[in-house]
Amino acid sequence: AYTTSNEVSGTGYTAGGATLSSQAVSLDTSNNVAFFDAADPSFTSATITARGALIYNNSKSNAAIAVLDFGSDFSSSNGTFTVQFPTAAHNTALIRIS
Repeated sequence: AYTTSNEVSGTGYTAGGATLSSQAVSLDTSNNVAFFDAADPSFTSATITARGALIYNNSKSNAAIAVLDFGSDFSSSNGTFTVQFPTAAHNTALIRIS
């Protein structure tokens, strides 16, 4: 579940992150896979460093949906910090159900 413990802080970022927009679930009937996509969340004029992100449902007790590990620290200094999701397809989408 989402918690503010160890959450990044800095200019241009608000605790809790961003609400995902343009949410969509698609079904690939050829491969029997459903997958999720949303617009890439970004924070403008941000000065932060982050190693990961959490996708969570704030209407369901902040239950975690996916934990993202960036593999290393990423930073922005008074710039735009964007979490870029992979292409939404049956074999590459961030969240896939088969």
